[in-house]
Amino acid sequence: MRTTTDAPAEPDDVEGDDEGPDDALGASDGFAGARSAAEGAAESIETPRDVLLRELAALGFGDIDYGMTTHLDEQGQPRIVERHLVVPGDLAGLRLDHFVKTQIPRLSRTKIQGIIDTQLRRADGYQPKPATSVAVGEHYIIRRIARAEPPCPRTFTVLYEDARMRIIDKPAMLPVHSTAKFYFNTLTRVMWERYPDEDALQLCHRLDRETSGCLVLARDREAAAFLKRAISEKNRTTKQYLAVVHGQPPWDEEIVLDIPLRLSGHTDDTKLPQVRMLPVAHGSPGAQEAITRVRVERRNLAADYALVRCTLVTGRQHQIRAHLAHVGFGIVGDKIYTHGDDAFIAYCATGTTPDLAARFVLTRHALHAARITLPHPEGKTVTAEAPLPADLAVLVP
Repeated sequence: MRTTTDAPAEPDDVEGDDEGPDDALGASDGFAGARSAAEGAAESIETPRDVLLRELAALGFGDIDYGMTTHLDEQGQPRIVERHLVVPGDLAGLRLDHFVKTQIPRLSRTKIQGIIDTQLRRADGYQPKPATSVAVGEHYIIRRIARAEPPCPRTFTVLYEDARMRIIDKPAMLPVHSTAKFYFNTLTRVMWERYPDEDALQLCHRLDRETSGCLVLARDREAAAFLKRAISEKNRTTKQYLAVVHGQPPWDEEIVLDIPLRLSGHTDDTKLPQVRMLPVAHGSPGAQEAITRVRVERRNLAADYALVRCTLVTGRQHQIRAHLAHVGFGIVGDKIYTHGDDAFIAYCATGTTPDLAARFVLTRHALHAARITLPHPEGKTVTAEAPLPADLAVLVP
């Protein structure tokens, strides 16, 4: 059984998906009985996952790594995953549960107390209590048995590469960062595995899990600072997305959608507060400028779909999705903005049922980061283009 520690984290690591909180590492298994539980877990998942692998191969996806066994070691046993927490001087004296909260903010107090009881030990083996005061330099370890993760493509294409940076084509459904459900099947983990000698490799921005396309990586710290700054300054970087939408927008020539957005709150008319972005009037409380240039690239009149090129002027959360839905041309497969709160909640509760699959058309939203142009750390300009994925291309042939 192999122990796996965390891959190097990005300095601005944030959760990217609308998933509920889980424990610190995505499972509730503790120290006791780890080996026997792991062996049982391996036996229970072997056959159905082998079947799914064969089905994917039969469909022509045999060359893509779907992460079906990433949680297993070379002997076929689940790995033991560790997360290490070291107390800095400015947090010394806190209760242990409060210290853990500063390190993993998404966890509830109840969840943290459960982790301390079942998963967390001091490095010397001592089992602390939630109320234990932490001291500077103390080293705590959270350990749990790796569990099988939802399959997702872990294979990506490099679109541009030199000594300072890479631009890759991220596949849809691959999360960028760890979440409650994903630890091994994340882009940060895949990067760590594919480029193990590049300690300074950093993501310079992010894409939602369901979004495919261009994603910029820096290969040294100076390049990371330069590229992150260039991407944040929208007059220096141009990002273009392709979206397949329902309906036929009257945008044969490019037009501008200037619709401010704000993050919904608990007093808004939505079941997804702090998730859904709301279109609002200019100057209203909380309004953030949000501007997208849009133009129809091609149409599928028979199926009533259109392929829309969206050029970001600003870069708000869910900006393209919220804009297109607001003007009546929701993105195919967008569970929140096209199909609404109830559909998204049902999907979270049940997964993709036959009824939801028929409504959504696609298992992911039809949004693709197709092109990016940005300055290079050494002064030139770099452009990369990611081809339209097959699942979107088939909708707008």
